[in-house]
Amino acid sequence: MNFDTRFSRRASVCRIVAAILLPLFCAQAVSAADAESPNLANSVVKVFSTMRYPDPYKPWTKQAPMDVTGSGVIIDGKRILTNAHVVEYASQVQVQANEAGDKMAATVVAIAPGIDLAVLKLEDESFFDSRPPLARASKLPDIKDTVLAYGYPTGGSSLSITKGIVSRIEFVNYKFAVSGLRIQIDAAINPGNSGGPAIAGDKMIGLAFRKLTGDDNIGYIIPNEEIELFLHDIADGKYDGKPAMFDDLQTLENPAMRAFLKLDKTVEGVIVHAPYSTAAAYPLKQWDVITRIGDAPIDNQGMVKLGPDLRVDFHYLVQKTAKQGAVPLSIVRGGKPLAISLPVTSDRPTLLRDLNGEYPSYFVYGPLVFSKATWEFLGGLEKNGGAMRTLSIMKSPLLTRALDPPDANLQELVVVSSPFFPNKLAKGYSNAAGSVVASINGVHVSSLNQLVTLLRDSSDEFVIIEFDQRPAESLVFPRKEMVAATEDILSDNGVRAQGSPDTLAIWQAKPPKP
Repeated sequence: MNFDTRFSRRASVCRIVAAILLPLFCAQAVSAADAESPNLANSVVKVFSTMRYPDPYKPWTKQAPMDVTGSGVIIDGKRILTNAHVVEYASQVQVQANEAGDKMAATVVAIAPGIDLAVLKLEDESFFDSRPPLARASKLPDIKDTVLAYGYPTGGSSLSITKGIVSRIEFVNYKFAVSGLRIQIDAAINPGNSGGPAIAGDKMIGLAFRKLTGDDNIGYIIPNEEIELFLHDIADGKYDGKPAMFDDLQTLENPAMRAFLKLDKTVEGVIVHAPYSTAAAYPLKQWDVITRIGDAPIDNQGMVKLGPDLRVDFHYLVQKTAKQGAVPLSIVRGGKPLAISLPVTSDRPTLLRDLNGEYPSYFVYGPLVFSKATWEFLGGLEKNGGAMRTLSIMKSPLLTRALDPPDANLQELVVVSSPFFPNKLAKGYSNAAGSVVASINGVHVSSLNQLVTLLRDSSDEFVIIEFDQRPAESLVFPRKEMVAATEDILSDNGVRAQGSPDTLAIWQAKPPKP
């Protein structure tokens, strides 16, 4: 083969490769040029946080400091919007502008962990002089709309922009008792993108907040509608939360169910399985069929139409139709149509609480550590399949009563949060960590504060602790020795305080009995 032939073939290959790659390269270049609008890039910041997370199993301390990064976007009022999980439990927050070399100190002024939003303010507001707020779209995007995700994912220090489309819009659970609209996109979202804006055209349509675990092509953003609700809520300086319905419902799809309820075939809606309240004045009853919320008809799967191509769970309209703590519903009860006004609330109290950015309450008594049971405490146990099986077999209230509402008899679940501190007083007893306290010296325990009061005021020779599970040991301790040993136990184990401020205030209100 001579040189001319080899050169000719090589040139042909190069032309083919160029014909394939050049259009792709040019398309990417155009997209990058469109995305790199100076105003858009200048409105996106990198967020640096130093976290001190709580330790539910050692509530007297915090986890080791952890540095994390995320993204944020400049909004009106010289503020920065980001995700709550980027700054929750942060002891220090700083922000850095695009292509800037310095970091600015920031303060968290509002946070809503449930819907995963937070607002930051800067000490030096001159930062915003050359960095305008990003405009927000006033309506939801359409499915298949092109979207650009801006942010600072790990793996580099410069602004990253990825491209995709809107693939799904749903009303889903964000965190227990908090639901909201969520937009699914296929633009790549990775750790560090959290809090960065998603852009359609030249306006923000939402805020990136997570990706589907194990899938590089499914990410989620919080739409502007949820952001506007949050910003409106915090305008008075505090976050109250979104109104919601907490009744247990089921679909109206089964023919036998429809026959049982004697419903005309034209009736569509959802069935009330268990009303949130059983009080006589509560307007919903078991077997009611909810047919409309406001003027919007509800179908047999509990969905409402928002447009020709979009259906979402009808609970979405609660946050749009609620006024003065109530929503208008149309129902069918016993075959008769009724109009009711249903009270709604932003809070669903349960025996297990969420820490919501706080640190756990606790109290040390001898070798024992007591704490309030929280969703974070249970969440850690869920990672240990053996622990969850044990709790299930023992019928622990951590599982059987977690969703029960508190009442005068039981305000919260009190647990032994940690294994015994090393001490002879615990000799022969099995590890009580994770056990729910039932009583102290025969007196039912309804809260951690009451437990501390019972221990403080006891004058009995022995302290007897019973647990609410089967099987369970009874723990018997000499009261005076427990009180006397506590200080040494704290010192030996590097525990700075016998309790959290709330429990110490009760313990120190009057001296323990001699």
